Amino acid sequence: MPSHDLIAPNGGTLVDRFVTGDEAAKLKDAADSMPSITLTFKQACDLEMIAIGAFSPLTGFVGPEDFKSICTTMRTADGTPWPIPITLAVDAETKDSLAVGGQAALYHADGTLMAVIDVESIYEHDKALELPNVFRTDDPAHPGVQAVLEEGDWLVGGPIHVLTVTPEHEPGEQFTDHRLVPAATRAAFSERGWKTVAAFQTRNPIHRAHEYLCKCAQEICDGLLIHPLVGETKPGDIPADVRMQCYETIIDHYFVDDRTMLTVMPAAMRYAGPREAVLHALVRQNYGVTHFIVGRDHAGVGDYYGTYDAQNIFDEFELGEIGVTPLKFEHAAWSNKAQGMVSSKTFPKIEGDQIFLSGTKVRELLDKGERPPAEFSRPEVADVLIEWATAESTAAV
Repeated sequence: MPSHDLIAPNGGTLVDRFVTGDEAAKLKDAADSMPSITLTFKQACDLEMIAIGAFSPLTGFVGPEDFKSICTTMRTADGTPWPIPITLAVDAETKDSLAVGGQAALYHADGTLMAVIDVESIYEHDKALELPNVFRTDDPAHPGVQAVLEEGDWLVGGPIHVLTVTPEHEPGEQFTDHRLVPAATRAAFSERGWKTVAAFQTRNPIHRAHEYLCKCAQEICDGLLIHPLVGETKPGDIPADVRMQCYETIIDHYFVDDRTMLTVMPAAMRYAGPREAVLHALVRQNYGVTHFIVGRDHAGVGDYYGTYDAQNIFDEFELGEIGVTPLKFEHAAWSNKAQGMVSSKTFPKIEGDQIFLSGTKVRELLDKGERPPAEFSRPEVADVLIEWATAESTAAV
C-alpha cells in the first residue's frame, strides 16, 4: 500500500529538521563562535520531537504570536490545531548573549552539540498566560506547573537545524530498536497494509484495563501501535526500561503479533491533562495513526482534572479539524461476576463486584514487596514488576 493512503500529518507536511553533509559540517564549524544554550531534559526531548517531525507542523521553538495563540485558542497563529506551546526558555544572562537575526548553538547537558537555532524572536515568558490556560491551574504542586515556574523568564523562538538527537554520554537505555521516527512508523504501517491504526499512549505497565481498551480498538482498526512515552516523567513512575520489558512480555503472551506494533515516543510529560491528550493525538497523527485511545484522566495528575475532561476537550474542535479519531473509553475494571473486564457501558453496576486498582496503588503494592493481583495484572507482567521491585528494595538496603 503506498504511503499516501495514510492519514496526512498535522498541518499537511511531515517536518524533518535534520541537516547532513556539507550543511552539517558548516554548522558544526560555526557553532564554536555562536552564543550557546544548554538544554534542559525537557527541551532536549522537545528538540528531538521537532527534529523527527513528531511535532509537525512546528519547525522550531515557537515565537510570540504562536505562543499567545496556542495558549488562548489551542491553535497556532495560522489556525492549525496545537494545544501546548513548545518553548525554549532561557535565563536573563543567556538572553543577553543572543541577538534577533543571529544564531545560537544548542547543547545537551552532557556537552553534545545537538542543533543550531535561527533566533527569530526573544520575548518575555508570560507564565501568567501559559499556566492557567495550558494546565488549568497555577498551583506549584502540579509537576507541569512547577517545571514551567522553574524555567527561565525569557523565550527564544525560531527554526532549528538539527545535527543529532543522540547525546554522546547520556546514560540509560535509548531503545534504539524501538525508536522509530514518524516517517519510519508510517512506512511500517504501509508495509503491513494497515490503513487504520489505533495508538495506545502509556507511561505505566499495561494492566488488564489497558489491555481491554487496546483489544477493543484492535477490533475496529487494522492494527494497534503501543506507543509508550519514554522521555522525562515524574519521580515515582516506573522506569522506562522496566516498562518496556512489561510491554514486550504482554505482547508476546496476549497479543497477535501481526496486528500489534511496539515503538517508543521520546517526548517529555507535561501532565497537562486535557490539553496534553490533544497534543498526544496530534503527535500520533504525525506518526500515521488514525485512532487514538483516550481513557480515564489521560495525562492527568492528582485531582486537577475531571475524570473525562481529556475526552470532552476534543468537542471544542470543529469536525475534521483534528485528523485523528479519539476513542473515548469508560473506566474499565475486573468484574468477579462477569469474570472479565467490564465498563459502565457493558455491564451493570453490582455493589462490591468490581475491582478497581490504579497504577499508583500497584506501585504501593510493589513498594511493599506484594505481587499485583491477577485481576489487575497478567501474571507474566507481575513477574517482571515484582523482580524489579525486589531488586530495588535490595539495592536500597
